Amino acid sequence: MLLAGDIGGTKTVLALFDVQEDAALIRRHPVIERTFPSQQYQSLDLIIEEFLSDGDFQISAGSFGVAGPIVGDRAQVTNLPWIINAADMRERFGFTVHLLNDLEALATAVPHLERPDLITLSEGQPVERGAIGVIAPGTGLGEGFLVWNRSAARYESYPSEGGHCAFGPTTPLQLDMLNYWLPRMGHVSYERVCSGIGIPNIYTFLRETERYPEPGWLRDQLVDVTDMTPIIVRAGVAGEAEICVATLELFMEILGDQAGNLALTVLATGGIYLGGGIPPRILPQLQSGPFMKFFRDKGRFSEMMSRIPVHVIYNPKAALYGTAYDALALSVA
Repeated sequence: MLLAGDIGGTKTVLALFDVQEDAALIRRHPVIERTFPSQQYQSLDLIIEEFLSDGDFQISAGSFGVAGPIVGDRAQVTNLPWIINAADMRERFGFTVHLLNDLEALATAVPHLERPDLITLSEGQPVERGAIGVIAPGTGLGEGFLVWNRSAARYESYPSEGGHCAFGPTTPLQLDMLNYWLPRMGHVSYERVCSGIGIPNIYTFLRETERYPEPGWLRDQLVDVTDMTPIIVRAGVAGEAEICVATLELFMEILGDQAGNLALTVLATGGIYLGGGIPPRILPQLQSGPFMKFFRDKGRFSEMMSRIPVHVIYNPKAALYGTAYDALALSVA
C-alpha cells in the first residue's frame, strides 16, 4: 500500500494505492480517496490519522506534495499554520515518508501521463530522454523540470522558483505595464503578471491607463470580491468584455514567452507541459491565441522552439499521481 497526498491551503487530498509492484495500477482508481478541508485541521498528522482509521492498512511508503517551501525534511504549507516534519511522521506512523514541492509532485507524474490526460498544443518532434519543463499558472506561477537519470533509467523531477524571476517585457505594451507596476511593486516577477494573482494586475493596468473601458456590470461584480480572477477569466473566455479579452491576450503572451524561456533554460527537447488551474479553463484561447507565437519567437532559436512539443495537463489528479509514483520509488528503493 502506498499513501499519496496533495496538500494545499484550501484542501488536502489523500489516497491509498495498492500497486503490488505494478506501477501501472496507479493509473487506475485508488483503493480509497478522500478530500479534507485543510483549515479545519490543526495538522496533516490529524488528517492522516482520520483517513487511516477506515481500516487496517499495511503502508510501505508515503509521499506528500506540499504547496509551500521544503527545506530538508520539513515543509511550511503556504496559507496554513502547518509545519510538516517527515522524520516525525515516520516515527509516528511507521512508514517511510517523503515531502515534495507541489510542482515537483506534478512533474513526477509527467512521464506517466497518457493521451487522455493531455491536450496537445503542438506535437513537435520530441527527443527521446530529452529534458522536460513544467510550468503551472494557478494561484501562483510554479515551475519545475525533469532530466533523465541514466543509472536509474528513469526521469527525476526537480523544483524551481523560476516564476519569481524578474519579468522581461517583449512588446511595447508589456513594457508600459512593467513601468506602471515597477514603482508600485519594486520587484515585478513573472508570477505578478502571469498567474491567478497576476491576472488582476494585468486588468488593473489596462483599466487604470484607460486602454479599455470597464463596463458598469463588470465593475459591480468586481467591487466586493476578494478574488477578481474567476470573474475576469470567465468574461474573457465568453468574450463579454473587451478589457477581459485583452487581459487574457496579454496573459497568454507572457505565459508563452516564459514557457519558452523555461524551454531554453533546461533545453526541454522532451517537451513543455502546462499545469495549474488556469490553462484548462482557457483552452480555446491557448489553441487559437498568441501563446504559441510568443513561445516560439526566440530569435535564432525559433526553429528549434518549433520542434518542442507543448501539452496542457488536463487531468486534475496529476499531482496526486505524482506523489504516488514518488512513494512507489521509495518503497522499492
